[in-house]
Amino acid sequence: VQLVESGGGSVQDGGSLRLSCVAPGYMIRSSCMGIFRQAPGKEREGVSATDGDGRTSYADSVKGRFTISQDKAKNTLFLQMNSLKPEYTAMYYCAAHFVCFRPPPLHPSHYNAWGQGTQVTVS
Repeated sequence: VQLVESGGGSVQDGGSLRLSCVAPGYMIRSSCMGIFRQAPGKEREGVSATDGDGRTSYADSVKGRFTISQDKAKNTLFLQMNSLKPEYTAMYYCAAHFVCFRPPPLHPSHYNAWGQGTQVTVS
């Protein structure tokens, strides 16, 4: 399964970015899909996740700042990130699994398909 992330970059404190993850159509429509991040020297952590029916989960640190969404016609998952902070600097990954729960899980161990990552730097 191929997941392709894009949209990372360097922004100033308080700025915004929108990450995109292109996935196969059957996966966007019916799978658990999530965005994770890993900073140097730290474990990978869940940021946000969604299922094929629009249910969402967010890490406490990003609630009210980030919004996850899907464009099923474009087979794309989006993460709109606003009010970015330097501590959000990390490599961001898209992941998927055909089985989902309510709410969509944020633990990386649930997911078995991963993209290559896109770097987000906030300074």
